[in-house]
Amino acid sequence: MIQTDKLKAFRQAAYQHLTRAKDATFELTDAILLTRHADCLADLSLSPVFRRSWPSIYEALQDCRPQRNKLMRLYIEQMPRDVRPILAGDHTNWPRPDAHTLQERTIEHQAAVIYGNRPITVGQGYSTLAWIPEAEGSWAIPLRHERITSWENPIDKAVWQLKQVCKYLPSRPISLWDSEYGCAPFILKTASIPTDKLIRLRSNLCLWTAPPAYCGKGRPRLHGDKFKLNDSATWIPAVDTVELDHSQLGRLRISLWKDLHFRASPHQPMQLILLERIDQLYGGKTPSPLWLIWIGEEMPPLSEIWQLYLRRFGVDHWYRLAKQRLHWTLPKLSTPKQCERWSDLMPMITWELWLAREIVKDRPLPWQKCLAKLTPGRVAQAMPGVLAVIGTPADSPKLRGKSPGWPTGQQRPPRTRYPIVKKGFSPTKKSSKT
Repeated sequence: MIQTDKLKAFRQAAYQHLTRAKDATFELTDAILLTRHADCLADLSLSPVFRRSWPSIYEALQDCRPQRNKLMRLYIEQMPRDVRPILAGDHTNWPRPDAHTLQERTIEHQAAVIYGNRPITVGQGYSTLAWIPEAEGSWAIPLRHERITSWENPIDKAVWQLKQVCKYLPSRPISLWDSEYGCAPFILKTASIPTDKLIRLRSNLCLWTAPPAYCGKGRPRLHGDKFKLNDSATWIPAVDTVELDHSQLGRLRISLWKDLHFRASPHQPMQLILLERIDQLYGGKTPSPLWLIWIGEEMPPLSEIWQLYLRRFGVDHWYRLAKQRLHWTLPKLSTPKQCERWSDLMPMITWELWLAREIVKDRPLPWQKCLAKLTPGRVAQAMPGVLAVIGTPADSPKLRGKSPGWPTGQQRPPRTRYPIVKKGFSPTKKSSKT
C-alpha cells in the first residue's frame, strides 16, 4: 500500500510539472505504457486510457512544456538516501534520414547493419545520464535525457548534465563512462564536479607517468615517461596485482598503476587498472584486455571495481527499451522542439515502471517464462491492472467545436528544406609565403 501511494504521488507531481496541455500529454504517457505495438504516433490514440481524439496527440506535443529541472529533482527525490548513487552516461542517435524539412539534423554514429558500410546515419543525437539502482539486471533510470544540439558535442553535453545532476544528489556519486569519454577534455571539464569517475580507455592511447623531482634548473617537468597501453615494454611495475577466479570468465588478473595522466591534463592524476583473462573456461581466442581509469577519492578494491564498471551497460538496455517498447523513435515529428518534448516523456515513464515494479504481478505471454525479478519490459506488460486501480490525475476531455480546417481552394506552400549540419572545424589553410 505504501508503494502504491508513492506511485500515485509521483504521478500527481509529474502531471503538474507538464504545465501546458498536461491532460492530453499525461494520457499519452499512459497510452505508451499500455501499447506494445504501434505503426505510427496516431495509433497510441486507440488506447482506452487516451480519452481524446487522435489530433490531440500532435497538439499536446506542440503545446506542452515539461519542466526538466523540476522533473529531475522529482526523480532524485525517489532515490534512496542511504546508498551511494551510481550514475552512467552515454549518448545515442534518433535516425531521421528522410526528414529533409527537420532542422538541425546532424551526422550521428550508428552501427552498420551490412559489413563494409559506413557506421553513420543522419538524424539527432541524444545524451543520457541515468541512475543504475542495482548491481545486476537491466534497470537504468534516466535523470536527464536531452538532445545534443548542432553546436554541441557529446562530451560538452555530458559535462553539463553531470553538473546539473550533482547539485541535488544527497551524496557524492560514482559516474561510469565509455571509452569515448576517456580523453583529456572530459577529464579537465569535470575536474570541479563533485563526483568520482570510472572510465574505460581505448587500448591505443598513450599516458604519462609522474614527473621526476625538480633538479633545480629550468622549468619543472610536467611529464615523466611514456606509458603506451598497447606496448608492454613501456609499462612500469604495477603497484598492486590481484588474481581471482570467476565462474564465467575463468582466471582473471587485475593490475593497478598510480599517478598517470594524459599529456593535455598533467595536473589530473589517474589510477590505471588493467583486467586480463589468464585462463578461459571455454576454448577460443583470448579477448582483448580491459583498461579502466579511476579519478576521485578512495577507490574500491581491485576485486570489485571492474564489476562496478559493468553496471554501465544498463544504459544500453534502457536505449533498447526506449526505442523498442516505449516507441521513442517511432514518431516523425516536424520540429526539434517537438522531438525534445516527446523525449522528455521517456524518463518519466521509466520512473513509473521502477516505482511500480513491486506492485505488479508478472503476466507473461504464452511463450514467455515467469520471472522472479521483473525487467522494465515485463513491468510495462503488467501495468494495465495498476493503472486501472490508481487512476489518472488528468481531467476528462471537454467538448469543443470542430475546426474549419484549411480553406478550400487555398494552396499549401511547400515546407522549407534544411541542409544537414556538419559538426567540427575545417583544417586551416596555410598562407603561401612570398
